Amino acid sequence: MINEQRVLAEFLELVQIRCSTHDEREVADLLTKRLTELGGKVREDDAGKKIGGNTGNLVADFPGTIEAPTVMLTAHMDCVEPCSGVKPVVEAGIIRSDGTTILGGDDKAGVVAILETLRQLKENRISHGPLQVVFTVAEENGVHGSQNLDTSLLHADFGFTLDTHNHPGHMTFMAPGKNQIKIHIEGKASHAGVEPEAGINAICAAGLLISDAPQGRIDEETTCNLGKIVGGSATNVVAETCDVFYESRSRDKAKLDKITQEICDHFVKGAVKTGCKITAEVSPDYGPYLLSKDAPAIQTAVKAAEKLGLPVELEESGGGSDANHFNTYGVPTVVLAVGMEKAHTKEEYMEEKDLYDSARWALEIVKTVAQK
Repeated sequence: MINEQRVLAEFLELVQIRCSTHDEREVADLLTKRLTELGGKVREDDAGKKIGGNTGNLVADFPGTIEAPTVMLTAHMDCVEPCSGVKPVVEAGIIRSDGTTILGGDDKAGVVAILETLRQLKENRISHGPLQVVFTVAEENGVHGSQNLDTSLLHADFGFTLDTHNHPGHMTFMAPGKNQIKIHIEGKASHAGVEPEAGINAICAAGLLISDAPQGRIDEETTCNLGKIVGGSATNVVAETCDVFYESRSRDKAKLDKITQEICDHFVKGAVKTGCKITAEVSPDYGPYLLSKDAPAIQTAVKAAEKLGLPVELEESGGGSDANHFNTYGVPTVVLAVGMEKAHTKEEYMEEKDLYDSARWALEIVKTVAQK
């Protein structure tokens, strides 16, 4: 039923619009216009101001034509770099960039699927319940857009985030929570050539403590990673400070809290043997979620996929998405695959078929809810 030519044209149009994290203004203005033309009441929240960006999250409400549960469809507007000057190439059923940039299927594939769903509902006067469309900002740098969403705007019964790899029919029902951890180590500066013994090298202290700190896979659902170290000022100065940046993840909240505390304790207790002052600061990014396979969102997505003949696969994820926050906000949300492959690289590509099947799946989900 979907208009494949229109879907492809709009996808190629959107990926050519630069949409860097914190600078989504151009694409947001275009999407606001299109959502409004399709009959939506569009509101933009103040998330952009909170996170230092120029654009807020877009929340659009569409009244239903029949009484049915309210469905939320979501995707994010921003892309990783380099996303300026994208030149898409379509060849033999594959869409990719010219190799100098990313493609931007993450997540313009989700955006286009939602827009085509809205058009089909309007053009063909298809019966449907109330809809909420949420296009978020700043997903790529830690889902900070949805983290700062004005939750008073949400009223959906359940939702679907169109934003993961693999073929349509695949969906993620379980994902970890994540914490950011900053360890600050303060030693003592001294001239490295004149009186090095008078100093306490914070970088050396960090190295000593890192050698036996928690790292990597802890168990089947818990990981942690030391991702960045920043320290010192010059080679002729005994390094006075060093910052160590960690992340911890787990699909189990208790395990997430436990590994986070273990990392903090390991470094803070190391103050005694290193002679440094050491502090640990934890910044939660998002919480974990687990949807029952009997949840309405999952059952609806499965039923719609089966109607379309799409192979169904329920998967666990090791990464987070906007759905982590939506689930925390009380809107049970499952993540749907839209066909993006090798995302976040210049080798990113999509199959045309997946682009069209994503739109078909989103439309069939809305129709399935209305038929209950």
